[in-house]
Amino acid sequence: MRTGSEPSTARSPLRMRMWCSVWGLVWAAFGTVAFALVGRVGWAVACGVLLLVVAADLAWVVHRMRQGPHYQPGPDIPPYEPQDRP
Repeated sequence: MRTGSEPSTARSPLRMRMWCSVWGLVWAAFGTVAFALVGRVGWAVACGVLLLVVAADLAWVVHRMRQGPHYQPGPDIPPYEPQDRP
């Protein structure tokens, strides 16, 4: 039975998010170095800031993964009720 509340109760696929963060980390590091070598300081700074954001996201994802699995209801359990929005 689907109630239509799944998007508000969805859980993040952490392993996929971790690999996307690793991919972004590699490209942001490459962009930072490449732009710094060719003298594009503004772009190098932008890539450096992006590198910091991606590194923080990766650290958060790894932290969540190390917390271990939490209770996940099976397919026979109906989804949570939608949250009331004020």
